[in-house]
Amino acid sequence: MSHLILSILFYSLCQNLYAQSQISNTTLQLYFNTTIATKNSINELSPATNSSHKLRVVSSFFPIDEFVKKIGGDMIQSSILIPTGIEPHDFEPTINQIQTVDSADVLVYNGLGIENWITKINTAHKIDASEGLNASYTDRRNMTLDPHVWLDPLLAKKEVENIRDGLMTIDPNNRDRYFNNAKNFLNELDNLDKTIKTYLESCKKRDFITFHNSFSYFAKQYGLNQHSISNAGPEAEVTPTKLVEIINIAKSLDLKVIYSEELLDSRFASVVAQEIPGGKVLVLSPIEGLTKYEQQVGIGYIDKMNENIKNLTVGLQCNQ
Repeated sequence: MSHLILSILFYSLCQNLYAQSQISNTTLQLYFNTTIATKNSINELSPATNSSHKLRVVSSFFPIDEFVKKIGGDMIQSSILIPTGIEPHDFEPTINQIQTVDSADVLVYNGLGIENWITKINTAHKIDASEGLNASYTDRRNMTLDPHVWLDPLLAKKEVENIRDGLMTIDPNNRDRYFNNAKNFLNELDNLDKTIKTYLESCKKRDFITFHNSFSYFAKQYGLNQHSISNAGPEAEVTPTKLVEIINIAKSLDLKVIYSEELLDSRFASVVAQEIPGGKVLVLSPIEGLTKYEQQVGIGYIDKMNENIKNLTVGLQCNQ
């Protein structure tokens, strides 16, 4: 094993120990034992009591925020909880942020465990965008291992429909406008699905390597095989054994591209790429957030998905 791998692993060990020391018993107790007291299921939602102002909607993170804006348009006052550039897996809201969300009319979140702080929020209404979806990537405790359903455009459509139905119930005066806005965005997602199929039909490879296992649903939808440096979340420990395993997989499958993420340190991907002939690193975004530059120039979910397709076709050796 090279000196570079050893140095990276030492850095990772320090980071993991520090992260673990920050998790309090109180946080764990809240996550596993707190009962959600506010209206949560879409079927339990009811019209907002105050219709004198625009519906105040807080979204947990991008791309849920994007979906909400596409549906709500100028009928809502929209804001996002997790700040720009912050990775949502590690986010923990402050008391002030919790109080801000509690004063909103609606909180919209992805669900499937990525927002493990959700039980701390007591806003009037909550919309679980992934309600009714089959989270097929779980462990023996039935804990979701991959919450990234939004990376599959067809599952993203279900999230959009859930958000639409929730907003229509809470704000029935604008139900037709929510419905029409959602219909337009659902058409965009259908077109995205067609684009992905067109680009991937000519690929020589079906395997790709990501940093963490965020593309499980995407890979299943389009007949691909995902291999991950980290099989758990992005904060999980990467062992020497796992690094060697991924390097061997890349060599055996003759993969030249290792994919990193824009909101995480790319050094693990770089280590693997340096150990394989002709290896290089490209970004394959789990679309968990935007950089400050992307936010400034107005990059959206569809833009990010198109960037992913472009970079993925390089690693899969597609004829486009």
